[in-house]
Amino acid sequence: GSIKGLRVAYSSDRGDPPVDPEVRRIVGEAVRVFETDLGCVVEEAHPGWTDPGAAFWALVAADTDLTGMRRMIAGRESEVSPHIVSLVQKDWTGAEFTDAKAVRQSVVNRMWRFMQRFDILLTPTLAVPPFPVHMQGPEIIDGQMVDSARWLAFTFPMNLTGQPAASIPAGFTKDGLPVGLQIIGRHLDDPTVLRASAAFEAARPWAHVWPPLVRDLGL
Repeated sequence: GSIKGLRVAYSSDRGDPPVDPEVRRIVGEAVRVFETDLGCVVEEAHPGWTDPGAAFWALVAADTDLTGMRRMIAGRESEVSPHIVSLVQKDWTGAEFTDAKAVRQSVVNRMWRFMQRFDILLTPTLAVPPFPVHMQGPEIIDGQMVDSARWLAFTFPMNLTGQPAASIPAGFTKDGLPVGLQIIGRHLDDPTVLRASAAFEAARPWAHVWPPLVRDLGL
């Protein structure tokens, strides 16, 4: 169905995380399609929360069988990603877990208030284009030093709020690497997210486009 008239928020950087310039350009061009081709009312706006990354990882730990994981990893630390070893072996406290729950509720409440004004929120899916394997994440984004998980800055908050979100192809870098557009809906409003995803694909088809690496391999 049509998404004409949909109220769309666009957050190019969530208000604070650095974003690769090429990602910002490609996603910005995709967002303009919603206004020029699909008839949406687009406004640049940010939810406004502070980085909830520490709370997210505390909640991951709280939902993990730490005793079992520690037993599994013991003596095999070199076979496990260092950030997982650090997460599991950290001496977590009850206060850290309860503080994380409070941060999560704050993010949920702020996002609920923000989405009263909008039907969907558009962001980059990731802050950087694809990077080499055997990396946890880039340490520099757009000239700024960042922690190795900052490339995920747009996605994990939706794990905290539980809102429906889709990642669809927005375009490709000059090197042929894919860049994603994240479409976030109101709580439980999966149909609008799916409708917006389908509308963008119809306006800017992408299924026939393959990166040079895949074409060269004849796959």
